[in-house]
Amino acid sequence: MLTNSIIETAVRCALDEDAPWGDLTAELAIPADARLDTRLVAREPGVFAGGPLIAEAFRRSDPRIEVSALVPEGAAFAAGEVLARIAGPARGVLTGERVALNFAQRMSGIATLTARYVAAVAGTRARVADTRKTTPGLRALEKHAVRAGGGANHRFGLSDAIMVKDNHLAALGAVDAATTTAALRGLRERAGHTVSIIVEVDRLDQLDAVLEAGVTGVLLDNFSLPDLAEGVRRIGGRAVAEASGGVSLDTVAAVAATGVDVISVGQLTHGARALDLGLDAA
Repeated sequence: MLTNSIIETAVRCALDEDAPWGDLTAELAIPADARLDTRLVAREPGVFAGGPLIAEAFRRSDPRIEVSALVPEGAAFAAGEVLARIAGPARGVLTGERVALNFAQRMSGIATLTARYVAAVAGTRARVADTRKTTPGLRALEKHAVRAGGGANHRFGLSDAIMVKDNHLAALGAVDAATTTAALRGLRERAGHTVSIIVEVDRLDQLDAVLEAGVTGVLLDNFSLPDLAEGVRRIGGRAVAEASGGVSLDTVAAVAATGVDVISVGQLTHGARALDLGLDAA
């Protein structure tokens, strides 16, 4: 959830980075009483995210700045559309401009790419979800942008759910089906009934041992399409079937057609291009 604390911290850090001792250009070149009216304009079509960060960037630059006509999070827009109006003391507008744009361009880029993935799987049961492949320190913002684009959030971090991967199993001494099932059952007992346990597998012959342990979900990693379909059949609704690994816009529809419940896509956050937005004088 994008809380006020997260927004304020992100904007404060960004402004401290950009203008640690003030905006030298604005303070020396722009009269203190100058006013500037601007519009946030889309240079290309997309899906909007980052409005609260825009408002906070200008508020923190100068509380007298007014941000109005701000489009809602998740709204689709066309090239040339006005997404917000920003007006107030010129120095503050100019100081906050780049930070506001950086957040909005990055987050709108993620929302736009996510919306394309979501559209590609329309009509199937699959949900498109993000991963932990996010920019350090900006995870909450990027996962918010995924939701704005119509996607779902996977676990926020390591504290949210148990996800057992191949290296975890190796560390547990799970070398065959029997030791894998035993290790996962022991984990289930230690974790308690309220904690989700997701286990990653990369071969069909690993499924029976994992399902025998009563896990919450199975992540089918880098499976071929036929093996994904067979994996879904074998899981048979006993756990959430998740596909992951190398999913692209070109392949996501075919992955969804195998019947998986979730498709996790790291590309949503670590591969999204910043959208082209600009701040133009009105």
